[in-house]
Amino acid sequence: MFLYEIFPPGLIKIGLESDDKDEVFEEMVDQFCQVERSDARDEILEALRERESKMSTGIHKGIAIPHGKTNAIDKVYGILGISKKGIDYDALDGQPVYLLFMLLAPQKDSEKHLRLLKRLAGLLDDTQFYTELVAQTDPQAAHGVIKKYEDIFVASY
Repeated sequence: MFLYEIFPPGLIKIGLESDDKDEVFEEMVDQFCQVERSDARDEILEALRERESKMSTGIHKGIAIPHGKTNAIDKVYGILGISKKGIDYDALDGQPVYLLFMLLAPQKDSEKHLRLLKRLAGLLDDTQFYTELVAQTDPQAAHGVIKKYEDIFVASY
Protein backbone atom coordinates (compact mmCIF):
# COMPACT_ATOMS: atom_id res chain seq x y z
CA MET A 1 0.00 0.00 0.00
CA PHE A 2 1.29 3.43 -0.95
CA LEU A 3 0.82 6.74 0.83
CA TYR A 4 -0.48 8.37 -2.33
CA GLU A 5 -3.25 5.76 -2.35
CA ILE A 6 -4.45 6.55 1.16
CA PHE A 7 -4.10 10.35 0.78
CA PRO A 8 -6.31 10.95 -2.29
CA PRO A 9 -6.99 14.54 -3.41
CA GLY A 10 -10.47 14.47 -1.83
CA LEU A 11 -8.87 13.88 1.57
CA ILE A 12 -6.35 16.69 1.22
CA LYS A 13 -7.46 19.92 2.89
CA ILE A 14 -5.42 22.99 2.05
CA GLY A 15 -5.86 26.18 4.06
CA LEU A 16 -6.92 24.68 7.37
CA GLU A 17 -8.91 27.25 9.33
CA SER A 18 -8.39 25.85 12.83
CA ASP A 19 -6.02 27.45 15.33
CA ASP A 20 -5.48 24.58 17.75
CA LYS A 21 -5.11 20.83 17.87
CA ASP A 22 -8.63 19.88 18.93
CA GLU A 23 -10.24 22.15 16.34
CA VAL A 24 -8.00 20.83 13.57
CA PHE A 25 -8.90 17.24 14.48
CA GLU A 26 -12.57 18.14 14.10
CA GLU A 27 -11.99 20.01 10.83
CA MET A 28 -10.06 17.14 9.26
CA VAL A 29 -12.40 14.40 10.53
CA ASP A 30 -15.37 16.39 9.23
CA GLN A 31 -13.68 16.47 5.80
CA PHE A 32 -13.18 12.70 6.00
CA CYS A 33 -16.79 12.03 7.05
CA GLN A 34 -18.14 14.20 4.26
CA VAL A 35 -15.97 12.68 1.51
CA GLU A 36 -16.30 9.08 2.70
CA ARG A 37 -19.96 9.48 3.77
CA SER A 38 -19.07 8.17 7.20
CA ASP A 39 -21.03 8.58 10.42
CA ALA A 40 -18.06 7.54 12.57
CA ARG A 41 -17.04 11.11 13.52
CA ASP A 42 -17.25 10.66 17.29
CA GLU A 43 -15.46 7.30 17.31
CA ILE A 44 -12.64 8.63 15.12
CA LEU A 45 -12.20 11.75 17.24
CA GLU A 46 -12.13 9.61 20.39
CA ALA A 47 -9.40 7.36 18.90
CA LEU A 48 -7.30 10.38 17.87
CA ARG A 49 -7.67 12.10 21.24
CA GLU A 50 -6.89 8.90 23.13
CA ARG A 51 -3.65 8.43 21.18
CA GLU A 52 -2.75 12.11 21.53
CA SER A 53 -3.24 11.97 25.32
CA LYS A 54 -0.28 9.56 25.54
CA MET A 55 2.16 11.89 23.76
CA SER A 56 1.95 14.68 21.22
CA THR A 57 2.11 13.57 17.60
CA GLY A 58 3.51 16.99 16.69
CA ILE A 59 6.93 15.56 15.96
CA HIS A 60 9.13 18.41 14.72
CA LYS A 61 9.74 21.10 12.15
CA GLY A 62 6.08 21.98 11.62
CA ILE A 63 4.88 18.39 11.16
CA ALA A 64 2.28 16.34 13.03
CA ILE A 65 1.19 12.77 12.40
CA PRO A 66 -2.01 12.28 14.41
CA HIS A 67 -3.18 8.70 14.18
CA GLY A 68 -5.74 6.46 15.72
CA LYS A 69 -7.24 3.01 15.46
CA THR A 70 -10.96 2.31 15.63
CA ASN A 71 -13.26 -0.43 14.43
CA ALA A 72 -15.66 2.27 13.23
CA ILE A 73 -13.79 2.21 9.89
CA ASP A 74 -13.06 -0.75 7.64
CA LYS A 75 -9.69 0.13 6.08
CA VAL A 76 -6.74 2.50 6.43
CA TYR A 77 -7.35 6.13 5.48
CA GLY A 78 -5.16 9.20 5.35
CA ILE A 79 -6.21 12.83 5.56
CA LEU A 80 -3.63 15.52 4.83
CA GLY A 81 -4.11 18.99 6.23
CA ILE A 82 -1.99 21.97 5.18
CA SER A 83 -2.11 25.13 7.28
CA LYS A 84 -0.74 28.38 5.90
CA LYS A 85 -0.82 30.19 9.28
CA GLY A 86 0.33 27.39 11.59
CA ILE A 87 -1.52 25.54 14.34
CA ASP A 88 -0.86 25.65 18.07
CA TYR A 89 -0.42 21.91 18.40
CA ASP A 90 1.58 21.43 21.61
CA ALA A 91 4.29 19.92 19.42
CA LEU A 92 7.35 18.33 21.00
CA ASP A 93 9.57 21.17 19.73
CA GLY A 94 7.06 23.87 20.75
CA GLN A 95 6.72 25.14 17.17
CA PRO A 96 3.48 25.63 15.18
CA VAL A 97 2.42 22.82 12.85
CA TYR A 98 1.84 23.39 9.13
CA LEU A 99 1.51 19.81 7.80
CA LEU A 100 -0.76 17.22 9.42
CA PHE A 101 -0.74 13.67 8.13
CA MET A 102 -3.71 12.02 9.85
CA LEU A 103 -3.79 8.22 9.67
CA LEU A 104 -6.88 6.22 10.60
CA ALA A 105 -6.94 2.44 10.76
CA PRO A 106 -9.18 -0.35 11.99
CA GLN A 107 -7.86 -2.21 15.04
CA LYS A 108 -7.06 -5.27 12.91
CA ASP A 109 -4.71 -3.35 10.59
CA SER A 110 -2.01 -2.49 13.13
CA GLU A 111 0.79 -3.87 10.96
CA LYS A 112 -0.28 -1.90 7.88
CA HIS A 113 -0.71 1.19 10.06
CA LEU A 114 2.87 0.86 11.37
CA ARG A 115 4.31 0.28 7.88
CA LEU A 116 2.63 3.46 6.64
CA LEU A 117 3.93 5.45 9.63
CA LYS A 118 7.43 4.19 8.87
CA ARG A 119 7.19 5.11 5.19
CA LEU A 120 5.82 8.54 6.06
CA ALA A 121 8.70 9.11 8.50
CA GLY A 122 11.13 8.21 5.70
CA LEU A 123 9.59 10.76 3.34
CA LEU A 124 9.60 13.43 6.04
CA ASP A 125 13.37 13.07 6.42
CA ASP A 126 13.58 14.89 3.08
CA THR A 127 13.26 18.62 3.80
CA GLN A 128 12.56 19.27 0.13
CA PHE A 129 9.42 17.10 0.41
CA TYR A 130 8.17 19.26 3.30
CA THR A 131 9.02 22.52 1.52
CA GLU A 132 7.34 21.52 -1.71
CA LEU A 133 4.25 20.06 -0.04
CA VAL A 134 3.57 22.96 2.34
CA ALA A 135 3.70 25.40 -0.62
CA GLN A 136 0.86 23.67 -2.49
CA THR A 137 -2.43 25.48 -3.05
CA ASP A 138 -4.33 22.69 -4.81
CA PRO A 139 -5.19 19.19 -3.48
CA GLN A 140 -4.40 17.51 -6.81
CA ALA A 141 -0.96 19.14 -6.92
CA ALA A 142 -0.30 18.17 -3.28
CA HIS A 143 -1.23 14.59 -4.14
CA GLY A 144 1.25 14.74 -7.02
CA VAL A 145 4.01 15.84 -4.64
CA ILE A 146 3.30 12.86 -2.35
CA LYS A 147 3.43 10.46 -5.32
CA LYS A 148 6.61 12.01 -6.72
CA TYR A 149 8.54 11.77 -3.47
CA GLU A 150 7.18 8.35 -2.59
CA ASP A 151 8.30 7.05 -6.00
CA ILE A 152 11.79 8.43 -5.31
CA PHE A 153 11.79 6.93 -1.80
CA VAL A 154 10.67 3.49 -3.02
CA ALA A 155 13.21 3.49 -5.88
CA SER A 156 16.04 4.19 -3.42
CA TYR A 157 15.31 0.98 -1.47
